[in-house]
Amino acid sequence: MFKKYIIKIVLDYINIYVNLFFIKYCLKIIIFCLILYLLFSETELVNLNGKIMGTSYSIYYVPKKNNFTIKKINIEIRKKLEKINNQMSTYLTTSEISRFNSSQLINTPFPVSSDTSYVISEALRIYKITNGAFDITIGKLVNLWGFGSELRKSKIPNILEIKKYHSWVGSDKISVIGNTLIKSIPELYIDLSSIAKGYSVDVISEYLNSQNIKNYIVEIGGEVRICGIKNNQQPWRIAIERPNSKIQQAQLIIKPGTISIATSGNYRNYFDQNGKRFSHTINPNTGWPIDNNLLSITVLYSSCITADGLATGFSVLGPECGMKLANILNIPVMMILSTKNGIEERYSKAFKDYLN
Repeated sequence: MFKKYIIKIVLDYINIYVNLFFIKYCLKIIIFCLILYLLFSETELVNLNGKIMGTSYSIYYVPKKNNFTIKKINIEIRKKLEKINNQMSTYLTTSEISRFNSSQLINTPFPVSSDTSYVISEALRIYKITNGAFDITIGKLVNLWGFGSELRKSKIPNILEIKKYHSWVGSDKISVIGNTLIKSIPELYIDLSSIAKGYSVDVISEYLNSQNIKNYIVEIGGEVRICGIKNNQQPWRIAIERPNSKIQQAQLIIKPGTISIATSGNYRNYFDQNGKRFSHTINPNTGWPIDNNLLSITVLYSSCITADGLATGFSVLGPECGMKLANILNIPVMMILSTKNGIEERYSKAFKDYLN
């Protein structure tokens, strides 16, 4: 009887040991498979880049579906960019904006697409927010100064011409009714280059969302919208460029999360005459390029079209008035200024959350 009891105990221990060994073995197999999965299952980023609207674009996204779907998405993205370009480019004589600009009809509804109507409506809203600092009707002045679709002049225009062209400026001279535009003077000329890129970023981003793609970065002409995380489970990192006309360097690197980012700078597109620099950003209140020590400004906002327009508006307002308005609106803004002590950074109250 005692022997049977001893044998039973031994057999029980053997069963426990075998079971434990089997469990450990299974756990090792599971862990090993998990490591292999983490090492080799990382989805490669899809990158799509090219030229549009006189600038470049670069789009990265983490795909959800097969290669056939990826190809289809890439084709659709290009179609959407070309559509916007055909609607809003002043470089194309057949675009909606070019045809509206060349029209001499006043107080007469001019039909446009819902896209163009929306962009101009948002431009008029930003015009009011910035007290006229952002104005899409400065197109002829931009061309006169050599920064638009016409031949680059790189010299100060005739003073009388500046005054004449300036008299045609004013977003109060245009109205939007449904999908129509109405101008009150025949010379009115719209230039959407300061807002169309931001709108294009939004369009592509919303398209990716519609395809159940939740992790991406869309960049067009320096305007950016990011969403989610990268394929390695790390957040997207965005470099705010150091103002330098010769080389590209990062002034600051942030991890902003899901948001849009637009930057306006005067350190690349300019010309010098008699020792003075004239930037491409025209002040709609004077008809002359802005004259302040603001080298660049970066604006964070939910939509890129608004961030794009506000970046230009804040640039025109200058460091003090621009920052004051940014704080009133509680908008994250970073300014880089040229001072007697060198480069200086300034932040709005809302931007400080992105410095950690």
